[in-house]
Amino acid sequence: MMELTRKGEYAIRGIIYLAQQPPGRVSLISEIAAAAEVPQTFLAKIFQSFAKLGLVSSSRGTGGGFVLGRPASAITLREVVEAVEGPILPNRCLLGSACDRGGPCRVHAVWKQVQTEVVHILDGVTIDSLARGPQQ
Repeated sequence: MMELTRKGEYAIRGIIYLAQQPPGRVSLISEIAAAAEVPQTFLAKIFQSFAKLGLVSSSRGTGGGFVLGRPASAITLREVVEAVEGPILPNRCLLGSACDRGGPCRVHAVWKQVQTEVVHILDGVTIDSLARGPQQ
């Protein structure tokens, strides 16, 4: 079963919070963590990964904190998920290596189709649409 980890869930909550802030507003990690109901130390590690990938920008010192690295409309849900979870893989054989049994199995094409569809769906969802859309 494919399931988003807690780390992935926290990453999404944190970046959505940033997307809901006025453009250019710097947010402290403590503020983001409290609003997103995420442990602060865990979120700090996630945001360090985001900063390396350009999803967020960080600044230190007085007035320091985090802002989105680019417009929320230019950040996809796939980018956020893959930043913390790695590539979307419904089966390890899609990493490029053959199945353990010596070659592609009969369901390899199905796994590839699942991967393609999930990636397509996640690429079609922006952080802006999640931040601005109706809450469910």
